[in-house]
Amino acid sequence: MTNEELKRTLWDAADKLRGSVAAAQYKYPVLGLVFLKYVSDMYDAQSQVIRSRLSDPKSDYFIDDLETRVESETAFTGDKTFYDIDNVFWIPLDAHFNVLLAQATAPDLAQRLDKAMGLIEADNPRLKGVLYREFSRLELEPGKLGELMGLLARLKFDPGQHASRDVFGEVYEYFLGQFAMKEGARAGEFYTPKSVVNLLVEILAPFKGTIYDPACGSGGMFVQSARFKDAHQKQLKKQGDLAIHGQELMAATRRLCLMNLAVHGLDGNLGDSYGDTFANDQHKTLRADYVLANPPFNISDWGGDKLADDPRWVHGIPPKGNANFAWLQHMLARLSARGRAGIVLANGSMSSQQSGEGEIRRSMVQSDVVECMVALPGQLFANTQIPACLWFLSRDKGAGINGSIDRSGQVLFIDARKAATGRISRTQVEFTDENLQRIAQAYHRWRGSDFSDGDAYADEPGFCYTASLAEVEKHGFVLTPGRYVGAQVEEDDDEAFGEKMERLTAQLAEQMAKGAELDAVIREKLGALGYGT
Repeated sequence: MTNEELKRTLWDAADKLRGSVAAAQYKYPVLGLVFLKYVSDMYDAQSQVIRSRLSDPKSDYFIDDLETRVESETAFTGDKTFYDIDNVFWIPLDAHFNVLLAQATAPDLAQRLDKAMGLIEADNPRLKGVLYREFSRLELEPGKLGELMGLLARLKFDPGQHASRDVFGEVYEYFLGQFAMKEGARAGEFYTPKSVVNLLVEILAPFKGTIYDPACGSGGMFVQSARFKDAHQKQLKKQGDLAIHGQELMAATRRLCLMNLAVHGLDGNLGDSYGDTFANDQHKTLRADYVLANPPFNISDWGGDKLADDPRWVHGIPPKGNANFAWLQHMLARLSARGRAGIVLANGSMSSQQSGEGEIRRSMVQSDVVECMVALPGQLFANTQIPACLWFLSRDKGAGINGSIDRSGQVLFIDARKAATGRISRTQVEFTDENLQRIAQAYHRWRGSDFSDGDAYADEPGFCYTASLAEVEKHGFVLTPGRYVGAQVEEDDDEAFGEKMERLTAQLAEQMAKGAELDAVIREKLGALGYGT
């Protein structure tokens, strides 16, 4: 099987096993077992690493005498210290995936799994409160849990064999995406379509510094940012480094995120616990270099009536009935002096004049913190039909650390509504790699960033346009890209207008004549059948 076929086969089988259990309930034990298989395989791989070090003359742990080395293997592989030094989770024997798999037909398997997860958390402080420990409450038919473990046992992770791809990470993300499609509207609580995440990351280009997501869900922004950093280290010939910070409102979703980070070998500070970013901000002193977020759209019950005097509202008090401009100002308040933010919001945020939103938008534009606006296609999200856009904010639009071209007093508008040519299903589209590069390069050329392909930026009718703040003011500080980019220029077909008009008129006349002939034939046939003339 290819990697894609493996993921698809595993998902189809796992989904079939859930029976009548709702996807929203089922995803936690499934992803918890994927994580257990991953950490168990990593533990086994580390045991082999320890043994190889004992026999390697270049290693600090080399033991020359064969008999002594063999005797020492058990002591070394049973010492938690030798796992901690390589950031590998310690897995107690009774909690190992394969040991539990051997008990898959036991009537109390669910209770054994709950106990195993507790043992792992006790031996690994980083995982405290993270793992799923409610298998015994899961309403699966008898034997289904053992079947699920048998299915996931087909996954194999060997760091030596798969150094170039994290199979478990890919399976984890794939399952997240599939559960999102199953859950529909509720999926917005934990999942942002990969296509949207990729676009945010390609434009924001997080490489070195602090990254923050105040509505981090299952952590997709963090994982993709780390991949971007890794992919560009060789190109830029320098070492990237990202410190991850985030916050999540839902306790169960926060656990998904922490597991996702662990599966990808990433450390993150998600605060002391889950909580409301507005009322219980756990990163008040943070000043991030990159903010990426897909906060919940248009939420009305966000506690705005209790936060009227909050110092984050520099550009105006957000309306109590909509949190969009609360999110924008919160993220702006968390940016460092060089910081930039990429935020997914509903299209209404670009033009709304209700409850003072237009005044807040005007203040932000006049303060020159709005850097780029991107209009998105309407079918990118499987879980909402609300049209969305991307806001990019910047604390420093001058020539320097964020780009070689001074863009002070300017805003880049990109209309990407027709730029997604990939298709996931009949009702959902996605950006292809070519689509992503076209959009991202428009931005990077405009800024003259390190990630530009070197070509000069140029306005492209129907797609991108640089507007001065004076132009934005003429449009009443409405930030909808379609108002600025104009219409796409049609290719010149070298046919004179008069000739084209004459040709099209003749073509229309010919088609109308054929239509009249068909009408006569139809009337004749109907008459023969007795339906009148």
